[in-house]
Amino acid sequence: MDNEINYTNNPLHGVGLKTVLTEIVDHYGFDILFAYLNINCFRTNPSIDSSVKFLKKTDWAREKVEVFYLYEFKNLPKVSAEQFLLPPRERVIPEGQSQGEPAELSLEDAEQLRVERKAKSDEWAKDTKQTKQSSDKKADPWANWKSKP
Repeated sequence: MDNEINYTNNPLHGVGLKTVLTEIVDHYGFDILFAYLNINCFRTNPSIDSSVKFLKKTDWAREKVEVFYLYEFKNLPKVSAEQFLLPPRERVIPEGQSQGEPAELSLEDAEQLRVERKAKSDEWAKDTKQTKQSSDKKADPWANWKSKP
C-alpha cells in the first residue's frame, strides 16, 4: 500500500472533463481557447458537448486542455522534469504549492505566443534536418555523390 500515489493534491482529481471545460470556457471563452490551444473544436461551431465528445476520443487534445487548466486557469507553478513526463491527471502537485487566480490572457498575447512557437519549431526543424543530413553522410559517404553526365 506504500506504493500508492495520493492524487488528491491535483486539481484534476475527481473533476470530469465537462466540468474542466465549462470552467475554462466560462472564464475565457472559446476564442481564447482556440487561440492558445489551436484545437479546431473550439473554432468550428464550438459547444461544450461537442468539444467534450472530441476531447474524450483524442488523447493529445484532452491533455492539452488539462495542461491549460492546471497551468493557466489554476495558475499552478510549472512542474518538475519527472512530473512533466506524466499525463496531467497523473501529476501530483507538491504540498505547499497552491493554485492562484486564472492567468490574464488575450488574443494579442496568443498571437505573440504563436509567433514565438513557430520560430522555435522552425529552428528545431532546421537543427533536426542538419543533424539528419550530417548523420546520413557519416552512415553512407556515397549517399550524396552524383555521377557526372
